[in-house]
Amino acid sequence: MSAHILDRPVFATLNGRQGHLAVRRGGAVRMHPDYGLFAATVDERPESLAALGDLVRELGTVGLVELATPPAPAGTEIVSSALCLQMVAETVAPAWDVAFDMLPLDDADAAEMLALATLTKPGPFFARTHQLGEFIGVRVGGQLVAMAGERMRPDGFTEASGVCVHPDHRGKGYAARLLREVTARILARGERAFLHSYADNATAIGLYESLGYRGRADVRFTILKPADQ
Repeated sequence: MSAHILDRPVFATLNGRQGHLAVRRGGAVRMHPDYGLFAATVDERPESLAALGDLVRELGTVGLVELATPPAPAGTEIVSSALCLQMVAETVAPAWDVAFDMLPLDDADAAEMLALATLTKPGPFFARTHQLGEFIGVRVGGQLVAMAGERMRPDGFTEASGVCVHPDHRGKGYAARLLREVTARILARGERAFLHSYADNATAIGLYESLGYRGRADVRFTILKPADQ
């Protein structure tokens, strides 16, 4: 049994508040591919791993967030297993004035959100990822140039995610201010905010710490794909 709900955030998410987004096969579960690639198993018994393999072969590549790299089920192969720092915020830095508006984003902005995420690669982002939680953004001359929002929602927590800025508009404080606002809204609901950063991204970790995030655990983000691809 995990000592903390965030030790297995995907499993907790897809067996909790976002269970309606889950596709299940025996002892395995994954987020519907329109929303994300996250997956998990009940345990590492052969039958659970076999069920995960079925999901990978049926619906494609998945990503697992666990304390250690899990074994690859038969018929799949590990593409990568990256060390990440999981960070949690129980308080947030005070707000500061900015010379731009932070606008709510919704389905009408979906195509632009996907295009921005595809360009900047803040993490896995798909056609309906923006529906996982609230997203806000910044527009310049009508163009969406920055955004941040919410992703996994295990009980008592919400993950801040999707933080990205168009390359032509970096260095203006968009990422920090948007992430600060997303974090503040999560905390205002009585939840705790969390996020993940690649462990070797010292710049990002420093930004997150300045906003109130603190390291909780090292986790592995493992990508599995069908072996024949």
